[in-house]
Amino acid sequence: MAQMLEGKTALILGVANRWSLAYAIARAFVREDANVILTYQGDRQKQTVEELAAELKVHQVLPCDVTQDAQVDALASRLKDQGTVLNAVVHGIAFANREDLSRAFVETSRSGFALAQDVSVYSLVAVARATAPLMAARDHNGNPGGGSLTTLTYLGSTRVVENYNVMGVAKAALEASVRYLAADLGPSNIRVNAISAGAVKTTSARGIRDFSKMLEGGAKMAPLRRNTDPAEVADTAVFLASDLGRGVTGNVIYVDAGAHIMGFALPASTS
Repeated sequence: MAQMLEGKTALILGVANRWSLAYAIARAFVREDANVILTYQGDRQKQTVEELAAELKVHQVLPCDVTQDAQVDALASRLKDQGTVLNAVVHGIAFANREDLSRAFVETSRSGFALAQDVSVYSLVAVARATAPLMAARDHNGNPGGGSLTTLTYLGSTRVVENYNVMGVAKAALEASVRYLAADLGPSNIRVNAISAGAVKTTSARGIRDFSKMLEGGAKMAPLRRNTDPAEVADTAVFLASDLGRGVTGNVIYVDAGAHIMGFALPASTS
C-alpha cells in the first residue's frame, strides 16, 4: 500500500532535538515516504540536526536562520537551483526570552516582545513568501502546483495560560497570520493551517515556569484524561500535508486530548 506522502517533498524547520514536535513530525513524514529536508540555525545546532537527519535518513540538511531575510532567501534560492518542488513546509519555530516567561506579562520588555514576534510569527510570513513559488510550480510529472504550509500553536493564544505570557500573544498573532496567509496563497492552491498541540514535554516548554504543573493539570482536565502524545501531533501534520487534507486551509486544528473545550472545574456539590 502506498504511503500517504509518497513522492512528496517536505521542508521542515525547527528540529532542534529529538524531543521537539518538529522532530516527531519529521519522523512521521519519513515513515510516510516523504523526501524530507531539514534546516538548522547556526553552527551550534548544525551537528545535532545532522546527527538526527542521519538517524532519520532524511533527504538533505540546509542552514537557515529565520531572523535573517538573506538566509531565508538563500534557502529558497538553493532549493530552486537544485530543481526542488516543495509539496509541504512545516514551520516549528518559536522563541521568547526566559525572563519574559517567568514574570508578569505586564513586565514584558519592548525588546522581548519584539523578539518573540519576530522569531515566532514573522518567520512564518518570511518562510511562506520564500517557499510559495516552490510550491506553486507544477511538479516533475506536470501535476498542478500547490502544497501545504503548517505551523504549531497552543491554547495560550486564545486563553490566559499562567506563565505563557508573551508567547501566548505571539501565538495569537501566529494564528491570525495563518488566516491571512491562507487567503493570500489559496489561489495558488497552497493551504495554510496551524496545529494547536496540547502541553508536551519539549525542551523549550521546560522554559515555562511550573510547566510540570501544567502537564499534571492538563491530564486531569482533558476529556481523554491524558496529555498529548507528540506522535498524535505528527500524524495530524501528515494528514494536512497529504492529499486527504486537500480541502483544509485557514484552520487551527486542536490535538490536545480535548483540553481546549473545557472551562473552569467546578467544586463538588455539598448539598
